[in-house]
Amino acid sequence: MLQVQDAVVRYGAITALHGISFDIQKGEIVTLLGANGAGKTTTLRMLSGLHAPSSGKILFEGQDVSATKAHQFSSLGISHVPEGRRIFPQMTVEENLEMGAFRRRGSFSDDTDRMYETFPILKERRKQLGGNLSGGEQQMLAIARALMSQPRLLLLDEPSMGLAPMIIETIFRIIGEIRDSGTTVLVVEQNASQALRLADRGYVMENGRIVFGDSAQNLLHDERVRAVYLGESVEGA
Repeated sequence: MLQVQDAVVRYGAITALHGISFDIQKGEIVTLLGANGAGKTTTLRMLSGLHAPSSGKILFEGQDVSATKAHQFSSLGISHVPEGRRIFPQMTVEENLEMGAFRRRGSFSDDTDRMYETFPILKERRKQLGGNLSGGEQQMLAIARALMSQPRLLLLDEPSMGLAPMIIETIFRIIGEIRDSGTTVLVVEQNASQALRLADRGYVMENGRIVFGDSAQNLLHDERVRAVYLGESVEGA
């Protein structure tokens, strides 16, 4: 579904991504692991058109989208839930969902109903302002709003950040259901253990480079990953 080939992203004189290459197959959940500043968020912003690569290619379903503008990515079938949720706090839950479908034509009431089935708490809160929701409810709203555009690829940046453990379990269960319903998912997540238990495959980033990738199960048992990202000593591996 997605191929990134030798992509370089620069912020002025600073190179944030140094020729990264990876792929995502249709129907997968793939996770990007790495410390803060490794380039994970920049990668997602590149894949949603917010930072065009200065060299290299991005192929989505065989089409070169390297120069595609950010506002066009939703129409292509890619939706991005950024770190920090970025809902519209002065709009109601219902209005936030409508904004997620603003580029679509025709009725989207069936999709709204599906979002309420997936996130029942949002149905209860549908007339409340987004800014009055709890952190977990805002994260659910951000994901639901992204799904309103009917994406084939969903990009999630730190979906568990700042949430209570019980809410994190719910969010990750829903991400699995999203994949099972036919949407491919790329997730950036500091909770490496949780991400790898959910994902099919993963890539590890360091200093703007992808240093290795493997199946999620292999990464869970990789000594380097366990020592650096799972907080386990190599001796205990």
